[in-house]
Amino acid sequence: MTSTRTPLPQLGDWGSFDELTALQDEQVARLLAEAGRSPFYRARGDLDAVSRDRAGLTALPLTTKRDLRDNYPFGMLAVPRERLATYHESSGTAGTPTPSYYTADDWTDLAERFARKWNGIDETDTLLVRTPYALMITGHLAQAAGRLRGATVVPGDNRSLAMPYSRVLRVLHDLDVTLTWSMPTETLLWAAAAREAGLDPGSDFPSLRALFVGGEPLSDARRRRIGEVWGVPVIEEYGATETGSLAGECRFGRMHLWADRAVFEVYHPETGSTTVDGAGQLVVTPLFRRAMPLLRYNLEDDVEVSYEACGCGWQLPVVRVLGRAAFGYPVAGRKVNQNLLEQLVFELPVEYGVVFWRARAEPDSLRVEIEVPDRDLAEAAAGALTAAIGDALGTPCLVAAVPSGSLVPREVLTASHDVLKPRSLFGADEDWDKALLYY
Repeated sequence: MTSTRTPLPQLGDWGSFDELTALQDEQVARLLAEAGRSPFYRARGDLDAVSRDRAGLTALPLTTKRDLRDNYPFGMLAVPRERLATYHESSGTAGTPTPSYYTADDWTDLAERFARKWNGIDETDTLLVRTPYALMITGHLAQAAGRLRGATVVPGDNRSLAMPYSRVLRVLHDLDVTLTWSMPTETLLWAAAAREAGLDPGSDFPSLRALFVGGEPLSDARRRRIGEVWGVPVIEEYGATETGSLAGECRFGRMHLWADRAVFEVYHPETGSTTVDGAGQLVVTPLFRRAMPLLRYNLEDDVEVSYEACGCGWQLPVVRVLGRAAFGYPVAGRKVNQNLLEQLVFELPVEYGVVFWRARAEPDSLRVEIEVPDRDLAEAAAGALTAAIGDALGTPCLVAAVPSGSLVPREVLTASHDVLKPRSLFGADEDWDKALLYY
């Protein structure tokens, strides 16, 4: 089928925020017309009552995650089924699925956005993709971006018994992997697996040049620690299965929204209003989505958006993604959230070697456990974190320093699973109880 895709904007096509806004406005009228092909928006009946411009767009009600779930599976579809390339569902769904689908042209937009890395992706790279390849978009997105730029892609999946940490380590080392895509926590697990194998993450993987991470909140302190452990830049990405990549880092470490490919707003639940910047929930309208138009889709992620100047010259809004940072548990009359606790843990002196931790928010005190590899430093590490929590939060806490392997068992880092193909005929000395164990 011949592509009818509108040419996609590229970085550098605009020179100011005013030019960026004009670029967006060129696409809004077409988008509002095409959204009427979706059964959901057609049934809602409000598109005909608004002007085909940004004012008309912002006059429409928000689209919610509940809308997507209520219209499962194809109530949001705006093109014939035969034009679909892929179908996906969000990882965070409990109960009714949150569906998303894309055409081949949609995938060009998706791959280009993810490939916007300041350090570049090219044909000399080997990219290890260590995120799920199931119904979520994350693994497929990185693979498409890597292939778009000519890289060799290693599909490492992190939800498969076929890819234990021991195998990840072998692939990283033996294939001279240059780039990786994973959740931040994964990179620390790889480092622990490397040490278990007698390897130094900072020196025994000389080909590695950057770690691409996303999918979970990342404090500044943990990010710095990951970079120190591996000796390479840690480059953050932000997006969702429903939208693809929404923001990426420039060379100055700021996250920029891809506002040439989507219109962004900040929603304030307390008033029901939206603004172009400030703190609130991120609302996104993808401009080049064909299969499943989303008008003013509320991601429900807490963000801070600003239009401050940045030395990178991209002329794109800056976003600080808080995610669930605003969510916390009450402890002795104070709210405790993970982002702040993580910051305190990873601000501990590096010689304590603390990277794995957990905490329980109890009504009257905070209970924390940290893995301390050197038992001679256990007491000092626990004392330092106790003091830091007291100073920052003012909550009673009990910090216990536990030995390595207590929170992340060594067998998780070193095991090498047998992945069996189904079979029915066994020899006399074989265990035929494995006949129906398909793993």
